[in-house]
Amino acid sequence: MSDTSPASQLYAKLAEPFPAEEMFDLIPNVVFFVKNRAGCYVSVNQTLVERSGRKSKDELIGCSPSEILGSHLGKGYEEQDQKVLQSGQHLVDELELHVYQNREVGWCLTGKRPLLGKDKEVVGLVGVSRDLKLPDVTSEDFDRISEVVDYAQERIANPPSLQELADVAGMSIYQLDRRMKKLYDLPTGQWLLKIRIDHASRLLLNSDQPIADIAMDCGYGDQSAFTRQFRRTTGQTPSTFRKLREPDA
Repeated sequence: MSDTSPASQLYAKLAEPFPAEEMFDLIPNVVFFVKNRAGCYVSVNQTLVERSGRKSKDELIGCSPSEILGSHLGKGYEEQDQKVLQSGQHLVDELELHVYQNREVGWCLTGKRPLLGKDKEVVGLVGVSRDLKLPDVTSEDFDRISEVVDYAQERIANPPSLQELADVAGMSIYQLDRRMKKLYDLPTGQWLLKIRIDHASRLLLNSDQPIADIAMDCGYGDQSAFTRQFRRTTGQTPSTFRKLREPDA
């Protein structure tokens, strides 16, 4: 059955493909990319070029993330890509701590979806990663939840439950989630994860504390659970992430 939606009818009339890449070039805080079945870039926006430490899009086209970022940074992205390509399932608002070529880090929400060919087979994927915004600390909304923020940050080693935080705020969990998403782009549960991984990343880069102790300090009962979550969020194990402080990493 052919697709007769208004969008499909319009696209069928275009003399060339819809210029998504050019449109995303206009948005500085969003990374856009299209990859083929092998996981190599076929289309990227200018923000990805700059964050990869390259000068032109041509330097990325046809390359895998590991070829651009090095295996220590690219491997996690490639594994995530393969899950989407092999399962055909969408990735929606995955909270990630990205490490760029200049070793700066930034929090993003990433979405990926498979691209289907004419025979409905997966032929590639398209994805976007958008930077998390900083909260407006002067807003009335921030005043309403500032006590929650302080309460959670003081208890990273023993993370409070969502109900506990809602009680501190004097709201329901749903109401607190709405406030958090308005301020941080994240529901409360993802925000809690973010502050724990933030704390862990600082300890990894700025101390010689054993990873097992860092896991405990960030509220994880054992090192393996911490490593799994840290790797899912950053694409790297804690020990690999710690090597970023080395000059030749």
